[in-house]
Amino acid sequence: MLRIGCHLSSSKGFLEMAKTARSIGASTFQYFTRNPRGGAAKEWRKEDIEAMLEFFGQTGIGKPLAHAPYTINACAKEERTRQFALETLADDIRRLEMLPDALYNFHPGSHVGQGAEAGIELIADALNQVLKPEQHTTVLLETMAGKGTEVGRTFEELRGIIDKVELSDKIGVCMDTCHIWDGGYDIAERLDDVIKEFDNVIGLSRLKAVHINDSMNPCGAHKDRHQKIGQGYIGKEAFGRIINHPALRELPFYLETPNELDGYQAEIAMLSEMAYCDCGGAAD
Repeated sequence: MLRIGCHLSSSKGFLEMAKTARSIGASTFQYFTRNPRGGAAKEWRKEDIEAMLEFFGQTGIGKPLAHAPYTINACAKEERTRQFALETLADDIRRLEMLPDALYNFHPGSHVGQGAEAGIELIADALNQVLKPEQHTTVLLETMAGKGTEVGRTFEELRGIIDKVELSDKIGVCMDTCHIWDGGYDIAERLDDVIKEFDNVIGLSRLKAVHINDSMNPCGAHKDRHQKIGQGYIGKEAFGRIINHPALRELPFYLETPNELDGYQAEIAMLSEMAYCDCGGAAD
């Protein structure tokens, strides 16, 4: 079964997010752990979490993906910026431990002229400070488009971070289709090759989620501008192959396209119709 959802506002709490997802035909959802531009986070209420989990059991919705705010930069040049990232990561993981087997995605950061190797060292150092042996939350490194001085623009850079994390069993990857396309990985015409390269460099066992987005730019543009499914350079037919690929089809997919709820509902319906159909490279 295709498990697909979209990004929802967390301002109304977990149960309302789950109900909203259900209302638009989604089977999962993504949410920010706090204001995406930064700031303090509200404490979560145990009753709200319990109500959401009960709703999951009744409806089959599940596997929500928590997303860190965009403002954190674990490999910034300024120590106070790195400290803010460290404190945010630690606080988010603390709260996510209230959920069973939570997934927590974050952008690795930008090295701001220090160089990718220095960025990798700093990101791994931050993770080594916040990860705990007893935690159930899996922290996901997001694949990046390579805009500016972003770290994580290649599978090798993500592997470099993972190799330096002591508790690497707590680390996974979220693949963003727009980002890897903009990063130069041709998932429209060479999807099998890209998946094989990911497996060789990182390992498919670490791939836990997919951000499913079209791109406003051609492959390798390093721009990171999401587009609605089928209206960008990746194209609708390619997404049929992506959601049906044997290495991806059991993963949760999260839309981050430029849409309101009605647009997400239409995309979820379209992708659901394409699942396990004869759309070029679909599963048997």
